Amino acid sequence: MMLIIQRKIDEIELMEPFLNGRNYIYKEEIKDGVKYRYFISEYWTSKQRQANNIHEISYRACFKPQLPNFFITKLTKEGDWIYDPFMGRGTTLVEGALLGRNVIGNDINPLSKILTEPRLIPPSLERVVNRLGEINLEKNVDVSKEDLFMFFSERTLIQIVNLKNYLLEKEKTNSLDLIDKWIRMVATNRLTGHSKGFFSVYTLPPNQAVSRERQILINKKRNQKPEDKNIKELIIKKTRHLLRDLKKEDFEGEIHYKLMINPADKTPEIPNESVKLIVTSPPFLDVVNYSKDNWLRCWFNGIDVKKVEDKMLLCRTLKCWEYGMEKVFYEMFRVLKKGGFIAFEVGEVRNGKIKLDHSVVKIGKKVGLRYLGTLINLQEFTKTSNIWGIENNKKGTNTNRLVIFLKEI
Repeated sequence: MMLIIQRKIDEIELMEPFLNGRNYIYKEEIKDGVKYRYFISEYWTSKQRQANNIHEISYRACFKPQLPNFFITKLTKEGDWIYDPFMGRGTTLVEGALLGRNVIGNDINPLSKILTEPRLIPPSLERVVNRLGEINLEKNVDVSKEDLFMFFSERTLIQIVNLKNYLLEKEKTNSLDLIDKWIRMVATNRLTGHSKGFFSVYTLPPNQAVSRERQILINKKRNQKPEDKNIKELIIKKTRHLLRDLKKEDFEGEIHYKLMINPADKTPEIPNESVKLIVTSPPFLDVVNYSKDNWLRCWFNGIDVKKVEDKMLLCRTLKCWEYGMEKVFYEMFRVLKKGGFIAFEVGEVRNGKIKLDHSVVKIGKKVGLRYLGTLINLQEFTKTSNIWGIENNKKGTNTNRLVIFLKEI
């Protein structure tokens, strides 16, 4: 009789798909009895293939498409289900769809669905142009009550309000189709920004809408006032840019997707053990307030900012954040297939005093996941003089730290 001895595969071997023969620096850190394994290298960078233009929708604290691409291509095949419980602008989902995967997304902010869904099933430029031609944006409407003249000229605001009213009416009557949703997504993204391609006068980058009072000060400092804009032309211009890299099959190919507006710990729509890979990045304590940053986008889409804010996990203490994340991890464990992976991106907050990856490792292990290691992505791996200190990336989310978990079979 032959005796077969099964050897337990260690974490270094299980990390091999990510390391794949590349040069990396390995470091271990033990704290409170927990061993943290760090693999430091340049895993995905802007030097790699250019990201598809369809991703170029601004949102606060979003990661680059190369990040989810790295994990999707290594850990899944066409037809697998990919999930992001904090989908934001939908980077993981859009990249998954481009790679032929089925995708599930969730976010407590309704804007996420508005920004994501149209880019999973994009219409042709011709259809967008034709639809815009059918919408009358010159109707006489009273815009004085909106108190937005620090951002827009009166003529521009009339167009915006007419488009807003058209879209809200179509949504109310359940007649909002994919072309309307695309127009809504582009218009939402073009409301305010720092170039001529936006509806507004010069303001901060489009991923953060300043207050009315702040914009008045910006206008005064720059000696500027809002100019008339043709918002149909600007929507067409942005549409042309977003669709530029797509092929014919990207418009006609079949994609299965599911989008939800839920707390990330309550997703009953997702069946047990149905997801192959989760790639996500949660809110980092109270570093970013997504609802306040998007107040103008919420106004345009008829979303009550206060209601969104009340549902969001905005924690000022680590204990509060860990409590919320633990519930999310139990839910991710439920939906993840055996043999499936989680790539959970976190960063350092409070000027590096709090390392959220430490909390994430402990939470993942508690719910039953196997911690494999933490990938630290550096943009220029050749600069190794202070590789562990990462002096040029100490604050916030500049350095991607991906905590990798496996749900064992």
